[in-house]
Amino acid sequence: MIDLKYIQKNFDEASKKLQKKGVDAQTLTKLEDLFSKLKEANAQLEAMQAEQNSMSKLFGQYKKEGKDITALKAKVDANKEAMLPVQERAREAQEALFSVALAIPNFPDDAVPEGQDETDNVELRKVLEPKNFDFKPKEHWELSEINGWIDFERGVKLAKSRFAILKGEASRLERALINFFLDTNREKGFVEYSVPFINNATMLQGTGQLPKFGDDLFKIEEEDLYLIPTAEVPLTNMYHDEILAEKELPLLMTGYTPCFRKEAGSAGRDTRGIIRQHQFNKVEMVAVAHPDKSDEIFEMMVQNASDILTALGLPHRVVELCGGDLGFSAAKTIDLEVWLPGQNQYREISSISNTRDFQARRAKIRFKEGKKNRFVHTLNGSALAVGRTIVAIMENYQNEDGTIEIPEVLKKYM
Repeated sequence: MIDLKYIQKNFDEASKKLQKKGVDAQTLTKLEDLFSKLKEANAQLEAMQAEQNSMSKLFGQYKKEGKDITALKAKVDANKEAMLPVQERAREAQEALFSVALAIPNFPDDAVPEGQDETDNVELRKVLEPKNFDFKPKEHWELSEINGWIDFERGVKLAKSRFAILKGEASRLERALINFFLDTNREKGFVEYSVPFINNATMLQGTGQLPKFGDDLFKIEEEDLYLIPTAEVPLTNMYHDEILAEKELPLLMTGYTPCFRKEAGSAGRDTRGIIRQHQFNKVEMVAVAHPDKSDEIFEMMVQNASDILTALGLPHRVVELCGGDLGFSAAKTIDLEVWLPGQNQYREISSISNTRDFQARRAKIRFKEGKKNRFVHTLNGSALAVGRTIVAIMENYQNEDGTIEIPEVLKKYM
């Protein structure tokens, strides 16, 4: 959640930051109005409480002086009664402010590029040169037909569109990639976790999926439970409402999970193949860090994901997202986009974000620094999305006859 004290004291400055991320003027006006109502109710309440305290102190004085307290008591009781609707008004204003604030995205870092959408993102560097094929490269669904790797029809039969079945070597490749990703992350200091694939609403609110993105989640009927959209949710929220010792930081975590997303806003996009599925596997990196160290950890996570792609021999580029393309919780995001020769373009395969203290405020994750409690910084990123890595291997390692080579680093797993 955004820092409400900061936005109240620096409203114009905060508004400019949020406009960079696409927050409209109407929302900001509503927020300003709620701040005003809360301030007014609190000021009235504080004045009445001060008067109440002042009158209450007179009881002892009246008793000492032998004065009749009947009139004073009546006054105190009347003031107490008058305070009730003001208290209720302050409570309602606070709740309304909190409700609106939950749906407002994180502030982007000042250095984040200006821009409206992905076309305004900034390429930082390219890693590895795409291979020059002496034949026209096929797309992964064409290669799947030749090799019998992916069964789209039976996936739809078992569930619905955007579900698929991996078969034989493709299934083994998926398992090999998961192990390779986890082993690499572990070597970089990330501790491996196996977590529940179902989380409650409080956890999803903590990392920012709820309430704003409820339509993109698979909810379990008559339960306060959802299928997770990413391992970021359980890994980050393991420390929900906890106060950590400073010496525990940073906490580096990794885990494999299936991820479930309705893809509500993607109608008509990537309908062929397994680029955009309702269920997909991903190995996630999550860090809970000291605020002074989060930039350093962010760079390490970006480099780790890039190193994995390099080890697989997959050409990719590193892209900084502009303000308009940043995710809800992110203050800064770097995407890694892998080259797909069949599509003749780069496609996102990892998104690594520093959320600063945004998620920590929502999830109440703090650490003890001296005698003070401070919010941690949380970071998350894919290393990597497994299905998209399979697509990238199929297209980059294809032969003219449609057969597919296996990257050297995966051979020990297969």
